[in-house]
Amino acid sequence: MHRAYQPSLPCGNKYLQQKWDKTNYEEHKKRIQTAKPVVDTTTPLTYGHLHLKLKKLKLEKERLSVIERDNHLLLEKISCIMRTKGRIDNKNYCQAKRSCFLDL
Repeated sequence: MHRAYQPSLPCGNKYLQQKWDKTNYEEHKKRIQTAKPVVDTTTPLTYGHLHLKLKKLKLEKERLSVIERDNHLLLEKISCIMRTKGRIDNKNYCQAKRSCFLDL
C-alpha cells in the first residue's frame, strides 16, 4: 500500500480533498464524543405502595392488638387471684361406692 493519501471519490485536487476528508472525520469524531445514549439505562422508579405492604402491616397490628388484649385479661385474672387468695376448691367429696382393691 502507498503511504500517500488515496481519496475514496475521484477529485481534481488530492490535497484539498484530503483536507476536506480530515475536517469531516474530525467533525464525525466530535459528534460521536457528544452523542447521547438512545437506550434509557437508568433504574426504574420505585413505588412506595409496592414496598410498604400496608395490608400486611394492618394484619400484624390487629394480631398484636389481640395479643395485647389477651395479655391484659390474663393479668386481670392473675391479679384477682392474688388479691382473693385463689379460693380453689380442691377437696374431693365423692365416696367410693365399691372398692375392688379391698377384695384381694
